[in-house]
This record gives sequence, structure tokens and C-alpha cells, in this order.
Amino acid sequence: MSEVKVPDIGDFDNVEVVELLVAPGDLVEVDQSLVTLESDKASMEIPAPMAGVVGELLVAVGDIAVEGTVILTLEEAATVPSGKVPSTDIPLETIRQEPRAPEPEIASPVPPPREHAPQVHSETTDPNALPWTSPSTRRLARELGVDLLTLVGSGRDGRLIRDDVIAGARQATTESSTLPVMPAVDFTQHGDVHSEPLTRIQRLTSDKLHRAWLSVPHVTQFDEADITELEVFRQANKAKAEVGGFKLTFVSFLLVAAAAALEKFPRFNSSLDPSGGELIAKRYIHVGVAVDTPKGLVVPVIRDVNKKRILQLAQELAEVSSRARDGKLTPLDIQGGSFSISSLGGIGGTAFTPIVNAPEVAILGLSRASMRPVWQDGEFIPRLILPLSLSYDHRVIDGADAARFTTYLANVLSDIRNLLL
Repeated sequence: MSEVKVPDIGDFDNVEVVELLVAPGDLVEVDQSLVTLESDKASMEIPAPMAGVVGELLVAVGDIAVEGTVILTLEEAATVPSGKVPSTDIPLETIRQEPRAPEPEIASPVPPPREHAPQVHSETTDPNALPWTSPSTRRLARELGVDLLTLVGSGRDGRLIRDDVIAGARQATTESSTLPVMPAVDFTQHGDVHSEPLTRIQRLTSDKLHRAWLSVPHVTQFDEADITELEVFRQANKAKAEVGGFKLTFVSFLLVAAAAALEKFPRFNSSLDPSGGELIAKRYIHVGVAVDTPKGLVVPVIRDVNKKRILQLAQELAEVSSRARDGKLTPLDIQGGSFSISSLGGIGGTAFTPIVNAPEVAILGLSRASMRPVWQDGEFIPRLILPLSLSYDHRVIDGADAARFTTYLANVLSDIRNLLL
């Protein structure tokens, strides 16, 4: 019997168990998801390290886990007693649907020491005692300016969870906002409707983008880059990437060009101190690349972009994008970004205004490149033109700097050899 533990989860000290995906007695395959954990930034699924049968579940929904926490025991399929491992000629889904005797109730493990007792609403409750909640939820409350003492916990034993904080923030915004509240509408009076719940990633993304839009004064600078020669170079070298099993995409070249622009204009690679009184300059260049997945938009981070060559970046980008679409990103994959890129070129469009991924101060959007006639040396010649959309935090960056940034970026993209000068 082997123990399955929470793996390295990066800088997160505590994550919450939000979903149990298996039950005692289930047969699981290698890499099959066992439980879902959620931090204040993302959700992650813990995969099975081997095939086998689930023994004892050692966590419950609402528990707090850290790296090394044992989530369940797993009996390897090769050592399972006869009759416990189903025959390979029976479909796995059929086996899971077969009724089995009820499992004895398993007591949840003792939770980690609580900083405060669960919130009990009675006349004897200390009004100054903070309710029991996780560090990540406390951090979210600080970021949203929500007083935990004003909330009622809806989690187990009265514990405050993320949804309680978010609901409190929305209520406070509604009460204090001078904007009119959107009235509720009964859409059924106009025809048939159906409701579709948002995924956890979509809900997290929604909250983060809403905060960024409300707190960051956005401005977008539009520009264009002539990538005719760059595309010829990419086509001539894409076979080298295919030998390694990945594609040499245009975004790989843009990562290199963006890193050069960030080194020349370091203000775009900074963040405002939460107080707004200091600018934090970063000596590293980690670029987040937005990836469209079935569960919603995620932004995995490519680290130390300025220290890597194009083929290496192309391979890393292919690998992390694949993990993102499969829902296998780790917390480290989405932490530490200092600048972001959002590419819609594979879909279409001529321009858009990406929302700054705060606490970053700028994000670059790419639309679809198109062949256009350009007047050059007394005649029109066909050139491949790429639209650029740079959104930035106007508290940190002014319009002149934004124009200089996109002009430099366009110059680099027009001839990648400019990086050698």
C-alpha cells in the first residue's frame, strides 16, 4: 500500500481540498486525477503516480493541505488480491457503475492547528476574534479590502471560504458604488433558457480581471510590425523544431523580441507597491502567455526569457501550453510573471484591448497578421503586417513611453538581426 502525497506546490503554504474525484475501492490509472486543490490563484488536480485501487481517503472537502500531506492510500494493481482488480476485458466505466457494499465512514484527519476557533454566532462570541479561515483566504480579504469580522462562514464548522470573501466584496462594492446596480431580469419570459455554471478557472479569472479593470487605469497603444522577413526565416527553420517534436511558432520569436524591449524599457517590467508609493523594478524577465483551454483562460509563465534561445523557448511554450490544455499546470507554472502576451492571431481580428494582468503593468496583444500593399521605393509591394495592442497601467507608464516601446518592438520584429546590434 503506497501513500499519495501533495507534491511540490511552489510558494503556496496552504491549499484547500475542493473536490474528491475518487472513492475507496475505485480502480485508477496512471495520471488519473484524484483530488482537486485550490489556492487563491488557481486550481490543480493531483494525479495518480501509478495504477491501482484506492484504499483510504485521508482528506475531505474543505481540508487544508500543504506539500507532503497524505491525501490517500493506493494499492498497486499488480499486488491487489484476486477479485479486486477487474478483468481487462470488462470496460472500466462498466466496472465503476457496478454497485458495491457501502464503505465504512472514514473520519477526517485532524485539521491543522487553528489560529482562531470557528466563528460561532452567539451572544458570548468575542466580537474581536477573527473567524477560522485559510491564509490564502485572509490574503484575498486583504487584497479586496474585506473585513473578515463582517462575514459569516459557509464552510465546514463555520469556516470562511473564498466565496464568502468574494460575496462580501461584491456586496460592499454594490453598497458603496455610485454606479446603478444592474437589475435582475427574468429571461424566461422571453423564451427558453438554460443555465451553465462557470468553471473554477473561469470564476477565478473573472474576479481577477474585474479587480484589475477597476483598480488599473488602462490605456492601449496600437501599432504594427512588418514581419515579412521574420516569417520567411521562421518557415526556413521550422523543420528544426519538428525534429524535436514541437512547432516553431511566431510567439517564440515574440518572446525574444519582448525580452529585448523589456530590457531597454525596464519600467514595463515593474510593479507598483500596494501602497502606490514605490515602483518595484524586477531584475528577472518572466513572461506569461495566455492559453485558451476548455476550462477557461490560463496564463502559464515562461521564466528567464532573456536567457534562452528561440528553439528552447518554442519547446517550453509547446510543453506548458499542452499541460495547460490538459489541466496539469502546477502552481509554479503560473507564478512570477512580470509581463504578459495574449495572441489571438490564430483566430482572427484586427485589434483588441487586453486587460493588464495586475500586478504587472503592461500586456501585449497580437492580432492576425495580413498581407498588405506597402508603398516602398516608388511602388506598392506586398508585406506581412502584424497588429500590436499594448495595454498599460497609466499610473506607471505614459503614452510617450508606450509609443517608444511598440516602435522598438516593431523594429526588432522587422529584422530579428537587429538584436545583434
